[in-house]
Amino acid sequence: MMHALFLVLNEPKYLEDILAAFLEVGVKGATIVDSQGMGSALAANPNCELPFFGYLRTFLDDAHPYNKTIFTVLENEEMVEKAVKAVKSVLDDVHRPGIGFMFTVPVGHVYRMGQD
Repeated sequence: MMHALFLVLNEPKYLEDILAAFLEVGVKGATIVDSQGMGSALAANPNCELPFFGYLRTFLDDAHPYNKTIFTVLENEEMVEKAVKAVKSVLDDVHRPGIGFMFTVPVGHVYRMGQD
C-alpha cells in the first residue's frame, strides 16, 4: 500500500539536509509548500485583541512566522520507514520543541498526468 508522508518543518534551515537525506534513501521526489501555522497567523492578525493573542505575539516575535510543508508519496511501508529515518537522522540532534512533525496517510490511487 502506498502512503503520503507529510513533514511540517518549522525551521526551514534544515530543508536542504532533509531533501539530501531523502535522495540517499531513494525518495525520488517531494513537493515543498510554503505554509503558516494557525498560531502565527492569528498572532499576526491585528484584529485579534484577545489577551491570549497578545501573549502569543510576544512569544512568536523571535520565531519564524512561516514554515515548509514537504510531502511525498511512497510506494510501500519500507520506503516510509526509510524516509522517516532519514528525517530523524537530520533532526534528532535538534533539542528544541516545535521543530516540526510528521505524519502519514494511506493513498488509494495515484494518477500520473501526462503519461500513457
